[in-house]
Amino acid sequence: MISNFSVGDRVEVLDDSVEGIVEFVEGATIQVLLEDGFSMQYNASELVRIGSELKVSNYEVAKIKKEKETPKKKRVITNKSKERNLPKMEIDLHIHHLVKSTRGMSNFDMLNIQVETAKRQLDFAIQKRIQKVVFIHGVGEGVLKEELHYLFKKYKNIKFYDAEYQKYGLGATEVYIYQNH
Repeated sequence: MISNFSVGDRVEVLDDSVEGIVEFVEGATIQVLLEDGFSMQYNASELVRIGSELKVSNYEVAKIKKEKETPKKKRVITNKSKERNLPKMEIDLHIHHLVKSTRGMSNFDMLNIQVETAKRQLDFAIQKRIQKVVFIHGVGEGVLKEELHYLFKKYKNIKFYDAEYQKYGLGATEVYIYQNH
C-alpha cells in the first residue's frame, strides 16, 4: 500500500489525541515528529492529514465567532452520587500500551515516554475540564509512581492520592483537578 502522505504534512493519529508533522514516508510507514519532540512511526491507516483540506475565509471565521458569542442556556446535569464518584478518565501508562515495541529502548527512554504521556493527558484533562483522572502505573519498583508524584506536585490546581484499592490495587494514582469557574 502506498500512502498519500508527504514530508511536511500536518497529521493526527486516529486513536489518540496526538498530532505532528510527517518527517519521512517509507511505503505505508510514516514517521511523525510529535509536538512534544518525540518521533514515532505509524502505519498510514492510523493517520489523517489535518489543516490543509479546509479553506475558510476571514468573513466565515468572523461569522462563526459571532454565532459562538451568543450566550447559551446552561443546563444543569445532576449525577447520581455513585456516578459522581467514578473516575472520568483512565490512562494506562504500562509501556506496552504506549509503544509497539520497546526494543532498543533504555529504561530511561521508556520512563520518559510514560511521564510525557501522563503530562500530556493531564494537560488534556485540565483543558477539557475533566475532574478526576486515574493514572495506572503498576507496582514495580515505584520509579514511575515517584516521577508521577513529582510531576503532579508542579500543578497548583490538583491533588492526588492512591486510587481505589479494590479496583486498582496499589498500582494507580487518582488525580482530582480543582476547576476554576
